[in-house]
Amino acid sequence: MVKKYHLLFLICLIFANLNSMAQEKQTPKSEVQFPAAAQFANTKLSYKIIPAANHTFCYDVLADGKILIHQPSKPGLPGNEGFKTKADAEKVAQLIITKIKNGEMPPSVTIDELKKIYVL
Repeated sequence: MVKKYHLLFLICLIFANLNSMAQEKQTPKSEVQFPAAAQFANTKLSYKIIPAANHTFCYDVLADGKILIHQPSKPGLPGNEGFKTKADAEKVAQLIITKIKNGEMPPSVTIDELKKIYVL
């Protein structure tokens, strides 16, 4: 009878170990983490206008010359097209840089903001 309890105890330990290993594998991946805005306090932020679909324009925001944000289409809108003019893409890139400098991270842009700077 004691042997049966030992065997049952051993089986329970094995299943508990297997269960904990399975849970470790099933832990959800962490969400995208944006860098803290304070990280860019002493960083040179700039932008580069890039080509987008159908002869339109978008931008990359650079931090010390390295791509921080790659925006290949109009932000917050469906589709793959960018802005009709380079000047419009520049306005939005400048808005994004201003938001980063003001501590907003991620520096999202709303449709109302795009309308206020006359790019929509």
